[in-house]
Amino acid sequence: MKRRAPRQIDLFGVEPAPADRTPAKGAPAPADHDDALSVLAGRLPPHLRLGTSSWAFPGWQGLVYAQRESATRLSRLGLSAYAQHPLLRAVGLDRTFYAPITSGEFADYGAAVPEDFRFLVKAHAALMSNERQRPISHGPRRSVFLDASYATDAVITPAVEGLGGKLGVILFQFPPMSLSAKALAAFPEQLARFLDALPRGVPYAVEIRDTAVLTAQYAAALSAGGASHCYNVHPRMPNVLTQAALMRDAVGGAGPVVVRWMLRTDQAYEAAREAYAPFDQLVAPDPDRRLQIAELLETLGATRPTIVIANNKAEGSAPRTLVELAQLLAGRAGER
Repeated sequence: MKRRAPRQIDLFGVEPAPADRTPAKGAPAPADHDDALSVLAGRLPPHLRLGTSSWAFPGWQGLVYAQRESATRLSRLGLSAYAQHPLLRAVGLDRTFYAPITSGEFADYGAAVPEDFRFLVKAHAALMSNERQRPISHGPRRSVFLDASYATDAVITPAVEGLGGKLGVILFQFPPMSLSAKALAAFPEQLARFLDALPRGVPYAVEIRDTAVLTAQYAAALSAGGASHCYNVHPRMPNVLTQAALMRDAVGGAGPVVVRWMLRTDQAYEAAREAYAPFDQLVAPDPDRRLQIAELLETLGATRPTIVIANNKAEGSAPRTLVELAQLLAGRAGER
């Protein structure tokens, strides 16, 4: 890859497409929410934004949407209704993991939500796929593993141009890498070079699925690149408090605290999806993980912008998971 000097991107100086939150004709309507939910949202710190992994789930009738809608309609038209939920001030944009999208498509998403809303944008999977893994079907023919030029052109610039200040963070989610000892030792330096070559002024986070990568060298690479570690609840990873202890030097500067609650530590993704659908109930409450996340946020997220994304596969219903987390956080704050 030909190295080029990183350029500064003023995230808040980019003018996104004009916001037009008038629902499209026939768009899904938001559910009626109890006043207590708005009161609960008001008890949370304004820099904390809770959200879910995507929004296109028909089973969220009565929780997020007024009526049962198809996943296709919710994907196309449901974001505006989603953003009217009192607690949901962020969302994970998973579509971008499978293929890049244009600045215009980002702008359409941004126009559907209020100014205070934030997006966690997953970077294209091809950027995190090394030569040991299968090629990404929607990716370019050449390898773009940790290619800063491709990341800038295909992911970062369109997201910044389309979302402007509504971009919360760009997430580089690495799959399990099964690295050799030699490759494991080399990865932090590769990551550091990649982050150093990215445009400045954009919030980045890195998510890994290998405990062996949680080293001082990895922490140093994040810190030098101004990126945050994404604290993820996943069977392959230690709990978030252990991750925080190992990452104590990777503060990401003024970057956001990013947490993704994906799965129970004793559950596989496909099994959870089958057991928890249609994602309208807490099928498997996980109070231990909830408490760990609350303690992490109290330690790291006291003042920094914070995004917490919950998946349906965490406990069965991401909106209900976030209500429980919000109640725990508000209760603990009241006790202090």
